[in-house]
Amino acid sequence: MKFLRLVFLLALPLYLISCGTSRKTQPPYYLERRTDTIPDNTVKYVELKIQKNDQLSINVYSASTRPEVDQLYNLPVVEGQTAGGFLVDARGNIQYPRLGTIHAEGLTRQQLADTIRDRLINPVELLTNPTVLVRFVNIKITVLGFVGREGVLNIPGEKVTILEAVGLAGGVTDYGKKDNIKIIRETDGIREVGYIDLTSDSLFYSPYYNLVQNDVLIVEPTKKRARDAEQSVVAQRISFALTLVTVAATLYSIFDNN
Repeated sequence: MKFLRLVFLLALPLYLISCGTSRKTQPPYYLERRTDTIPDNTVKYVELKIQKNDQLSINVYSASTRPEVDQLYNLPVVEGQTAGGFLVDARGNIQYPRLGTIHAEGLTRQQLADTIRDRLINPVELLTNPTVLVRFVNIKITVLGFVGREGVLNIPGEKVTILEAVGLAGGVTDYGKKDNIKIIRETDGIREVGYIDLTSDSLFYSPYYNLVQNDVLIVEPTKKRARDAEQSVVAQRISFALTLVTVAATLYSIFDNN
């Protein structure tokens, strides 16, 4: 009888922990704090700027009727695609066929295209009425923390919002903070850390709403995650203690009867 009372007293804390003493609240949802349906201002398209280690696809076309003339200013073509593309080096430059070194870091696609076009017609007209097309090859965003799928996202286009990136990563889990997403960004060699709230419509006006290549998103755990983890440890310790008490009581009963 005393043994049953002891087991009951030891099991009671475990029961209380499993039930919980406070009401669990539902984590906030995306844009939950939006209060109206009035249309926002016109959506602004933020054009990406070229960074070190970016890989660029650059094609040059001119009014020449001979394809071999344009090919002198393009990378070799393999199975319909440019081989490798142009890598922006540690100094922010690319090495262009017959034109030499061209500084690309900090420029937009159009600005780099204009720079290359100017080099093709000035001071000597190397090509007649050239057209230059520049595209990014490697737009990558890294998502870490409490999301459905951590990892590196390869973006097919050249524009991605934080909502799209989180969606591609499987969304924020119940243990992740939606109202305090951390963004690590490098601009012109300077690393900055910002935060954005996915539950408020103010996110549309944040400089981190439109992501840029190589951004890192970190979804941190909520207090509920830490509390549940702590309760899980306590429950395991109590369970272990109960097991020891049961084994000790069984052994005592066996040897006592003998």
